[in-house]
Amino acid sequence: MIVLGLESSCDETAAALVEGGVVLSEVVRSQLELHRVYGGVVPEIASRAHLESVDAIVAEALDKAGLSVSDLGAVAVTKGPGLVGALMVALSFAKGLNLATGLPATFVNHVQAHALAPFLSAKGEPPAESPEFPLVALVASGGHTSLFLVSSPLSFRLLGQTVDDAAGEAFDKTAKLMGLGYPGGRIIESLAAQGDPEAFHVARPLWRRGLDFSFSGLKTRIQDIYRQRQMDSEPADSKLLKDLAASFQAAAIDVLVDKLLTAALEAKVKSVVLSGGVACNEALRRQAARALGAEGLKVLAARPAWCADNGAMIAYLGAFQLEAGQNILDLSAEASPRWPVGS
Repeated sequence: MIVLGLESSCDETAAALVEGGVVLSEVVRSQLELHRVYGGVVPEIASRAHLESVDAIVAEALDKAGLSVSDLGAVAVTKGPGLVGALMVALSFAKGLNLATGLPATFVNHVQAHALAPFLSAKGEPPAESPEFPLVALVASGGHTSLFLVSSPLSFRLLGQTVDDAAGEAFDKTAKLMGLGYPGGRIIESLAAQGDPEAFHVARPLWRRGLDFSFSGLKTRIQDIYRQRQMDSEPADSKLLKDLAASFQAAAIDVLVDKLLTAALEAKVKSVVLSGGVACNEALRRQAARALGAEGLKVLAARPAWCADNGAMIAYLGAFQLEAGQNILDLSAEASPRWPVGS
């Protein structure tokens, strides 16, 4: 069955066609340039941009696969969590398609879909590894940082989550307060690769204390160092800024990897998943592979394009839900901006 996956939870409008876990085609329209000037995502601008794009990206995804609407077997769409106005765009499109064609449709939790992204494969490439359940998944992005015990594609149990800022949010806010621009994750990673991670003493929040995360204090510590050392006059490629970026990134990654390892050992699983936008960070991938590999654990990370928001992961999870008769979409369905996984 070919499933059309639709995603509009934040600042990417995305559509993909997936069959049996194989991505036949996908289109992602980023709004990065629209929001860069504001230093973050502006919800109203995001909603309008989704509305302007959704028809075209669905048509493009179908064209790239050489298919038409009549070839589709079902539709899956993100219902939440995310920005309510943005979510409404893809959700309304899916309702309209369902009403017009009678195609079966299901609504998907965006965070849950992220956790399954490593198991997607592209058409013409070797198939991805099959998941070995149970596994522990870390979903870290600009809006979410959570640990889950995943017993099946449809069975998630929350183990820990951030009590304040998400990891990606902390990267973005730290870059902004350092005068580095938006989006912060890529900029911090680039600078950190050239800096000394031990240049500044930065405490690891909630270190070895449960499975919840906290990143707001880490961001504040970086801000204090930045101001004390009067780095606002430093050029963007200065050694001081590189060292500060490296010190921040090292602390954030240490916390993410330590809690992922702790969760995996406590749950006695054989593999873990890294997903969400923060999982694009190469330093995080390397450190997770080293630390968890030393304990005999397999680390599965989504390819970078599928760490970011995309329609393929929505279609993939949607296929499992449709097979189980879960989350069937009807015209009364509403966007769920704070929809927790497992509810």
